[in-house]
Amino acid sequence: MSRLVRLLLPGDRVELGVLAALFVGAVSVLGFALLTSEMIDGETVGFDRAVLLAFRDPANLANPIGPPWLADAVRDVTSLGSTIMLTLIVIASAGYLLLDGKRASAVLLLASVIGGAVLSQVMKVLFGRARPDIVPHLMGESSLSFPSGHAMMSAVLYLTLGALLARAQDGRRQQIYLFGVAVFVAVAVGLSRLYLGVHWPTDVLAGWSVGAAWAMGCLLAASWLERGRR
Repeated sequence: MSRLVRLLLPGDRVELGVLAALFVGAVSVLGFALLTSEMIDGETVGFDRAVLLAFRDPANLANPIGPPWLADAVRDVTSLGSTIMLTLIVIASAGYLLLDGKRASAVLLLASVIGGAVLSQVMKVLFGRARPDIVPHLMGESSLSFPSGHAMMSAVLYLTLGALLARAQDGRRQQIYLFGVAVFVAVAVGLSRLYLGVHWPTDVLAGWSVGAAWAMGCLLAASWLERGRR
């Protein structure tokens, strides 16, 4: 993970960061391609069903596992990937970056999130996968399912934002911590979608894959543009 953080650091360490980001992006794209192929062929049905059912009481599939308060807590977590919450975070973050004189970082953040949102909607329409129907949903959802927009956009925003915040730090431990928090939040949002029963597990895995690849691609593009200007 430290190599991922180095992507945004100046000097002779940039090359290793670029290679690491390229590797993560390539693995994410490959993983998405393989996952999509298996999903289209129907090879993931057993896996999808088993994971969703593992989050429910076998005696009553309407009841999720865990104490009664957990469902409300998970809804709070999933809101971190909602359109409203992501929009507020993007506006606040971009505004701060502009006030701090970091126009390029603000543009990168906006381009990454807006581009990711468009890509997410295009892919949903392209694949046209319906929401899970084997367990009752614990919150209302009506859009298409593949890939998970919450998982994808959380990966796009929080990974990009985490990298930008890490860039301002000199210590490696602080950099790793900030990027680690970003990864944790993105993973938590994706898992919340499974607990609520509103996405198939492969929807979430696909969302993480595309989101990570998109974030790495945007960061690489920004790094190369910055090096070109220098």
